[in-house]
Amino acid sequence: MAFALDPQVAAAMQPLSDLASGMSRPSVGDVATRRLIMEAGQVFMESARDVPSDVTMSDFEAPGSDGAIVAFRWYAKDGPGPGSAVLYLHGGGMILSNVGLYDGAVARYVSASGVPMLSVEYRYAPEFPGLIPVEDSYVALRWLSDHCAELGVEPGRIAVMGDSAGGGIAAGLALLARDRGGPAVAQQILVYPMLDDRNTTPDPLLVPFAAWSYDDNYTGWHALLGDAIGTEDVPYAAAPARAADLAGVARLYLEVGELDIFRDEGIEYARRTAAADTSAELHVHPGCMHGFDRIGAGTSVGRRSRADRLRVLTSF
Repeated sequence: MAFALDPQVAAAMQPLSDLASGMSRPSVGDVATRRLIMEAGQVFMESARDVPSDVTMSDFEAPGSDGAIVAFRWYAKDGPGPGSAVLYLHGGGMILSNVGLYDGAVARYVSASGVPMLSVEYRYAPEFPGLIPVEDSYVALRWLSDHCAELGVEPGRIAVMGDSAGGGIAAGLALLARDRGGPAVAQQILVYPMLDDRNTTPDPLLVPFAAWSYDDNYTGWHALLGDAIGTEDVPYAAAPARAADLAGVARLYLEVGELDIFRDEGIEYARRTAAADTSAELHVHPGCMHGFDRIGAGTSVGRRSRADRLRVLTSF
């Protein structure tokens, strides 16, 4: 049977499709136009949703590995916390978005779960290529670990979470933390993660549904990796699908839509994690494309996926 969008997701998409009507897709390598279009889309998707009033936000910073300042934002719900915390990495294809555009999304997780989160303003490509995004995120992980006492967080109860590019960075961060001997990561929560720079050959069955297209994917990976894209010179912390050994990583929760170009790489990453003797929970959502949850939060599949994420957020 041929692929088709979930009818509820398709209906939820219609206003965004109308907004984009008549726009041509930017050419391969055009980062600037993608920033304009996609960040406008993020603003549009958030415009109809509230930022919870019971979550406070506080800004912090620390020096990065190259001496530059890395900024992050702490989100905490009123009242005592559960003792756990999450380091959150926003999406954006390695080339766009920011913490502020994710204020509502992160605050809603915190409000619903009670688990505080630290969202990282990692620097992204092409201005800051290679390992800079994941190294910035490692700085934030160390900062969170070092400030556990004052933040009411128990050491060893920190998870890493991200969507899209942020999911890929979260996976790379879990690998770095493993290989550098800490800080300890209790859980990975990866939402349609961007894991493999080699995924640039279009699958004709997925192309009609690709909210994040193969041209977008090449543009993002090339901005991050330059001419190393697709070669054996790509470091695993930048593209976690390249990791030869997944043993010893934090337990994994991963979800992806069956119409997302990241589907196969996500399934394979979960399979390899389980094969390395680490708990791995995988969800492949029928009829869903990239970003289905942000577009269709009120759909049946949107509610199911959110319930699963909240379950995992309160499990470590």
